[in-house]
Amino acid sequence: MIKIDFNSDEAIYMQVRNQIIFGIATASFQEGDSLPSVRRMADDIGINMHTVNKAYALLRSEGFIQLDRRRGAVVAIDIDKMKAMQALRHNLRILLAMGSCKNISRVEIHELVDEIIDEYE
Repeated sequence: MIKIDFNSDEAIYMQVRNQIIFGIATASFQEGDSLPSVRRMADDIGINMHTVNKAYALLRSEGFIQLDRRRGAVVAIDIDKMKAMQALRHNLRILLAMGSCKNISRVEIHELVDEIIDEYE
């Protein structure tokens, strides 16, 4: 379910977070689905429990999951669209500035965005 690249420069907890978000976006995880317990996911992946706990805490703070005492981590997408749009706008500004510095054109960016969005449909 979650695959970690131990040679990546990206922090392991961020890899876990990003793959869960991608799973939600591609409907691998649905609203109300329970994610594995912190201990189980850590054992399955071969990482520290605190790393999974950090990823889950971040996902909770970002409105992707809720932590339920009985069911554990449950996919619960935040419906606050304005907040999500502001965060997306902020992140896109940075990414687009980075692309501009590397001479990536508007057309190339639009093609890339379309390609990525097609992955979710």
